[in-house]
Amino acid sequence: MKPRFRRAVRGVRAAAVLAAALLATAAPAAAAGSGVPGAKAPAVPLRVATYNIHAGAGEDQVFDLDRTAAALRDLHADVIGLQEVDVHWGARSAFVDEAHALAEKLHMRVFFAPIYDLDPAAPDGERRQYGVAVLSRYPVLHAENHEITRLSTQTSDPVPALAPGFAEVVVNVRGAHVHVYATHLDYRADPSVREAQVADMLDVLAADRGPKILVGDFNAEATAPELAPLWQRLRDAAPDGGGTYPALDPVKRIDFVTVSPDVTVAGARTVASEASDHRPVVTDLKLHRRGR
Repeated sequence: MKPRFRRAVRGVRAAAVLAAALLATAAPAAAAGSGVPGAKAPAVPLRVATYNIHAGAGEDQVFDLDRTAAALRDLHADVIGLQEVDVHWGARSAFVDEAHALAEKLHMRVFFAPIYDLDPAAPDGERRQYGVAVLSRYPVLHAENHEITRLSTQTSDPVPALAPGFAEVVVNVRGAHVHVYATHLDYRADPSVREAQVADMLDVLAADRGPKILVGDFNAEATAPELAPLWQRLRDAAPDGGGTYPALDPVKRIDFVTVSPDVTVAGARTVASEASDHRPVVTDLKLHRRGR
């Protein structure tokens, strides 16, 4: 079953999707932490990464999903937001379901949030999808594919309109629940669509309580005016992490892990890799919760 979408910014409740998508890949359940009633529980560590995987093609333009999986494995991350994920999309990625293939290779759960959902290339084929995904070693309690403003690449004369592809998962990290969002913002030089996307994402975040982590390819640097509203609500977890694009000799930092004020950043870095045209960003975070 694929997610249903509606125009409301909050997206859809995806219990049925979780049964199909999350249980499709086996991963050990994490034990809930215990705390002393009335006392503050110890901080819970969580390693979070973001990676634009370029549909599984490296800087050499060769499709190699095993290489992508190896790059992801080397991050040793608990939760990873992915961008440019193909699911039966086309010949460039051998019509592979990359979301579930990577989850299987890494023994992680996955939630895939398509931006585009097109008819099969052949009458007996699978639907062609492209979007973002979240991989998690920990149980996912809830998942949604939210709509934000987009300028479609699939029409000849696009106009800005709400469209899916802003993923949210609620992860149970040893008893601490955290909202993780994965996004891929517009790539065009005109910042107006990104400005609208930032506003839409902040509306989604405002409706959720508790710690929040937003990751993704923002297609803009931290100082871009259209990103300014984000920094009123979130913190850049890797301001000194180094450039992320292009992968071989980065000149821009456009891939981010951002966190709400109640999440502590213990460390962050950009990782050199040629498995994509972007470099991944990995961060060590701490979640804080009250003991039960």
